[in-house]
Amino acid sequence: MPDYKPSGLLGADQNTFKGVVLKYSEPIEARKPTARYRLYVFKGEEQIDLLHIHRQSAYLIGRDRVVADIPIDHPSCSKQHAALQYRQIVTTDELGQTQRTVKPYIIDLNSTNGVMVNGDRIPASRYVELRSGDTIKFGQSSRDYVLLTDDE
Repeated sequence: MPDYKPSGLLGADQNTFKGVVLKYSEPIEARKPTARYRLYVFKGEEQIDLLHIHRQSAYLIGRDRVVADIPIDHPSCSKQHAALQYRQIVTTDELGQTQRTVKPYIIDLNSTNGVMVNGDRIPASRYVELRSGDTIKFGQSSRDYVLLTDDE
């Protein structure tokens, strides 16, 4: 008897990178940012790294160094933990004029230990808008990631 149940093989084949099935795919409104965003990485009071995150429209964050754009080595983090996504947002003012802006968002990819923004755990599989000065933590890692633009 033929088995007509979906196997997921077609979807897995389309969303792979270097042989790894990706948990995340970019939305239609994905855009590269016009502002020059940076992530300052702190461990305690000491800055240990600076990441320029304005060159792509999305950054995958996790332990799997094959696919992660921003690798995190802490054991409480998932292989594909979260994604930082720039999205174009269209707003209309009271005069009916539209304005397009590109804003940073973060999404938790159903990780076990979650993502914290400014000390609050964000819901899984939902985009949360990031603002300049926000502090991000992944899992139980002691590292803090502070989002700023180059003019701040």
